[in-house]
Amino acid sequence: MAELWDIRDANGVKTGRLHERGKPMRPGEYHLSITVWIANSHGELLISQRAPGKNRAGTWEPTGGAALAGEEAMDAALREVREELGLILDSERGMIFRVYKWPHSDGSGAAYITVWLFRQDSELSDLTLQPEETCDAAWVTPARIRELIAEGKFIDYTYLNELFETI
Repeated sequence: MAELWDIRDANGVKTGRLHERGKPMRPGEYHLSITVWIANSHGELLISQRAPGKNRAGTWEPTGGAALAGEEAMDAALREVREELGLILDSERGMIFRVYKWPHSDGSGAAYITVWLFRQDSELSDLTLQPEETCDAAWVTPARIRELIAEGKFIDYTYLNELFETI
């Protein structure tokens, strides 16, 4: 069954139309996407490694993905983390860190991205990785993320300095 997204306008408001993932969007159309950062009480962030066979396989990243039709940003954040890491997040421990727009590389539409920051401790042994999505997970310091960026193994998000100051 095809994955469907709500089409949103430039303000992130649902238009009432749906889009099928994988098909080109029209200019001016947006879909909701989320990025989830999880910080523990030791000042570390939970990151996961992209599974073999995925675009950018082996790259480390925070959990993220597209919201499904009918989902709002919190719903998508909780679902993506549960699916990819097997971790149940407490919605009361999450806050929106940033919202921004990001154009698709093919020029068709864009993502309306909500970045979440959750503060929650968990053990790596409690995680259940989704093999199609992730092959490893680690709690790392901001300094380690900077090293991974320098090694070309992590995306250098434009807001990282600000994020690191909050944890």
